[in-house]
Amino acid sequence: MSRRARRAMTQRRQPVPSRALLVAVLLALVVVTLAVLGVPAGFWREPGPAGFRQELLVSLGLAPPEPEVTPPPGDQPWYQVYFTSPVYPDDASRHHDGIDRHLVQLIDQAHKSVDVAAYELDLQTVADALLRARERGVSVRVVTDTDNLSEDAIRSLQEAGIPVRADERAAIMHNKFVVVDDTYVLTGSWNLTVNCTYRNNNNAIIIRSPDLAQNYRAEFTEMFEQGQFGPRSPRNTPLPEVTVHGTRIRSYFSPEDRPADAVADAVGQAQHSIRFMAFSFTDEALAQAMIERARAGVDVSGVIEKRGSETGYGQLLPLREAGIAVLPDGNPYVMHHKVIIIDEETVITGSYNFTGSAARDNDENLLIIHNPDIARLYLEEYERVREVAAQAEP
Repeated sequence: MSRRARRAMTQRRQPVPSRALLVAVLLALVVVTLAVLGVPAGFWREPGPAGFRQELLVSLGLAPPEPEVTPPPGDQPWYQVYFTSPVYPDDASRHHDGIDRHLVQLIDQAHKSVDVAAYELDLQTVADALLRARERGVSVRVVTDTDNLSEDAIRSLQEAGIPVRADERAAIMHNKFVVVDDTYVLTGSWNLTVNCTYRNNNNAIIIRSPDLAQNYRAEFTEMFEQGQFGPRSPRNTPLPEVTVHGTRIRSYFSPEDRPADAVADAVGQAQHSIRFMAFSFTDEALAQAMIERARAGVDVSGVIEKRGSETGYGQLLPLREAGIAVLPDGNPYVMHHKVIIIDEETVITGSYNFTGSAARDNDENLLIIHNPDIARLYLEEYERVREVAAQAEP
């Protein structure tokens, strides 16, 4: 055998470093470099570096790709509506399988970002889901009301390094919305609390729409990054009306978008029926709009949270005196909805109470959704709430 042939065989027998070994060496070099530079130990848990690490491993075939985010379960994948089911008397042993599990599922599917604007958050199930998201490298940010910063769930997020910003003012940051991966929006009357999950009547809707998410992300950015709360919040909703699978949805943020006017206008256009569930109802103009439609032959009825409903500002008595069938609620705890259903086709829902403080001072959000299927779900909830109220009437 010639010398050249022996050299070629020798070269072919040289071991080729494995891909895993190359990656290990590369990562080791990066870690050593960061240690020399004094980078904190938790560096790899930050969203940016964690994402880089994951992308590197995936590109080299040493880790599976992130799963695709799937829509919430349901017959119609672009939306899902949830209602709480209070049981009286309350029993802590039944505090499981509440509507919080749907939000937890959504957070557990997040692969990029989760922004939470929550007036109050004491559900450890939700806090744990946010912590898991951060561990995966997802960007997690929270805005809450100053009065609720001391909640254990909020503290656990802060201790893990999740940034939490409070409004630091007398009026309240009353939103209850979550934006996931700039695609999904959860909103409604539901505070992320044990009380609102198991004792109080509440609703939540998850909508898959990047356009709608853009609106909510803009509002979140104003609060979290720019500290613009209440009257300081600019009127700059990117897409005030969006269409999702043929359904028109208008979004309003209070006080800048003047949702009180939008609600009164929508009620004023009712042709056949108005049904409402109101935790707090002191808006005289809205009450008058309902009275005028009732006088025009529209069938109007509602349920108002009992506590405070018969005060000087409450509209329960004026509505009743005008002949409108309004009942105080029958939940021994709280009927917390802020919902109006018009002509069995339009739903108004969100964090927005029908009050002056919601219109002028608080941070709130509200949707007007034109969809008879969604309206039917809210009408079914209305009938459940009204039945309980009727049974409680003396």
